[in-house]
Amino acid sequence: MTTDTTITNVVLVHGAFADGSGWRGVYDALTARGYRVSIVQNPLTSLEADVAATNRVLDLQDGPTILVGHSWGGTVITEAGVHPKVAGLVYVSALAPDAGETSAQQYEGFAPTPEFVIDVGEDGYGYLNRAAFHAGFAADVSDAEAAFLADSQVPVDMAVFGTRVTAAAWRDTPSWAVIATEDKAFDQAMLQHMATRIGAEITNVSGSHALFITQADVVADVIVTASKSAAR
Repeated sequence: MTTDTTITNVVLVHGAFADGSGWRGVYDALTARGYRVSIVQNPLTSLEADVAATNRVLDLQDGPTILVGHSWGGTVITEAGVHPKVAGLVYVSALAPDAGETSAQQYEGFAPTPEFVIDVGEDGYGYLNRAAFHAGFAADVSDAEAAFLADSQVPVDMAVFGTRVTAAAWRDTPSWAVIATEDKAFDQAMLQHMATRIGAEITNVSGSHALFITQADVVADVIVTASKSAAR
């Protein structure tokens, strides 16, 4: 659904080690302003499966849509964003590979992030190390909330980071980026490089990698900006 000045459909895509419930603050902020917000639950079993899950939600939209991805969700929206209903992309401290590239390639040449510790099991699925979770993923939430996030995290098949993207929606779709300046999952230079390369309008905000939770109002404001701009 659209008006003269805005697009009112928004689809939110979470990243690895998380689920869609982390978007609650963004959801509340947008629905209070009249937006129709849908949240994808990625299985995190493959890029193909996550894109399929996103496309199912996009198929349900009644018109032009702003597609938003956090972290690994940026890779997902990069590929799923070629869906005909997608009018704008918002990357929230998110990966943004090009067609033919993998997510893992985005890290090349940038500083390591030693506080973001991934433990990988024999089955190839990774969890964030519980002891390092608070500092590495969500330094700006309470101890209790960090403990809940750590204990409810969704493991990701680490092979997804080696999967090549087949399409890069940002090449043909206007893009915005919200970057957490205290993000410990990605080198800051890496985040700035990816957002600049895709031509995104960048908003920097103080926050951890969990900015989709802790900076929900800022993220929502950028989505509103995207919805109005993409409608024009």
